[in-house]
Amino acid sequence: MSEFSPPAPFENKKQRILLAEDDQGLAELLYEELDEAGYLIKIADSAETAEGLLKAWEPDLVISDLKLPGADGMTLLQWAKALYDQPGFLIITAFGSIAQAVDALKSGADDFLAKPLDLEHFRLSVKRILHHRQLQKEVMRFRNLMAGGGFQGMIGNTRQMRIMFDQIREIAAAQGPVLILGESGVGKELVARAVHDLSPRRNAPFLAVNCAGIPADLLESEFFGHEEGAFTGAAKKRQGLFQQTHKGSLFLDEIGELPVELQAKLLRVIQDGEFERLGSSRTIKVDTRIIAATNRNLEEEVKKGNFREDLWYRLNVFPITMPPLRDRADDIPYLVDFYVNKISRRMGKTIEVIPAGVMDTLKNYDWPGNIRELENVLERAVINSSGPKLRLADELKKPLTDLGHNHRTLEAVERDHIIRVLEQTGWKVGGKNSASEILGLDRSTLRAKMRKLNIQKP
Repeated sequence: MSEFSPPAPFENKKQRILLAEDDQGLAELLYEELDEAGYLIKIADSAETAEGLLKAWEPDLVISDLKLPGADGMTLLQWAKALYDQPGFLIITAFGSIAQAVDALKSGADDFLAKPLDLEHFRLSVKRILHHRQLQKEVMRFRNLMAGGGFQGMIGNTRQMRIMFDQIREIAAAQGPVLILGESGVGKELVARAVHDLSPRRNAPFLAVNCAGIPADLLESEFFGHEEGAFTGAAKKRQGLFQQTHKGSLFLDEIGELPVELQAKLLRVIQDGEFERLGSSRTIKVDTRIIAATNRNLEEEVKKGNFREDLWYRLNVFPITMPPLRDRADDIPYLVDFYVNKISRRMGKTIEVIPAGVMDTLKNYDWPGNIRELENVLERAVINSSGPKLRLADELKKPLTDLGHNHRTLEAVERDHIIRVLEQTGWKVGGKNSASEILGLDRSTLRAKMRKLNIQKP
């Protein structure tokens, strides 16, 4: 059998569709429908001709009549499945039955349509299959990337993330302080670990501390250590974080929460590499790289007198900005696939399908809690899913306020969102089904945000 080549040019089309149909009248009709929609189409009047095109032309979708001269559409489906990158597959037939439809779908077809065709249904089916297969390809490409380690465990392929990855590579080799900027929940600790792991200090210790999670009166002891009897409860001498990370890296998350008096001592360590333990006058020398992170605007904090200007300048030598999740929505399918698989394995479940509507909801949500909130939402969704399809347990809606028209600050929107979640949880800050869990924040971080935004239980 020969290949039917329509006269219209199709060099500028994008997605490729192979149509296996021996009824030339129907083939031409479907060609016109697909060509008008902007696809690149080739038509074969037998399964044998189509098989050659499968290998040579690599279509994104095969549309095949079930009954063809020689080998049938089910055989063509098996040939397509044998390819490394299987295209989508839509079966059409005038000899359809429920049993044949079930067999075709069980064998790997994406859809099954009976003649006479409803052209609107046909167009929608083609569009849906191609969209689903494209998403599968993207996810598979990203899985292959992640199988090779990804970029230091970070998931992202958008331009913003690629720029950040390049920054990390360049900065890692340097020895000065690093400042990581970004909202809570974006994954700043992953950036800090990447800087350390790619640096000459990779074989030395890396420790992380959340400055907002330690009471202010204990921070100095945590950082610099203390001598026996230095204060009530100091039963024995203790090394601080700086000594523990000598020749390595110390990650100070939420550095904007540091008391001003401790900022001066931190500045001295950065400048001179020395300090004294609490209760001792002996100067200790260390070689520790400081990697700091904040979700605050430190320039504004300097103007308000809450952060030392000289410390700000010392830290801001190598700034890295981690973009919020709402600014890289194209990474969400990869993140969803990664976390759903991770959570499903941990819970002993099998989630095979993420409906398009669910994915659209996830992509269109603003994610004020960023990656942590996404992971928590997906964990509840996996728990809520009793079958192979993912079902959301959370009602995710965009904020009612249009920032572009009302010019509300991000801080005001964040405050309203936190209050709304607190009200929904009866002002339960930490624990199961709490505001911190829903927002994807550490309890201490949420409390720090509440203090900063002046949020108080009524």
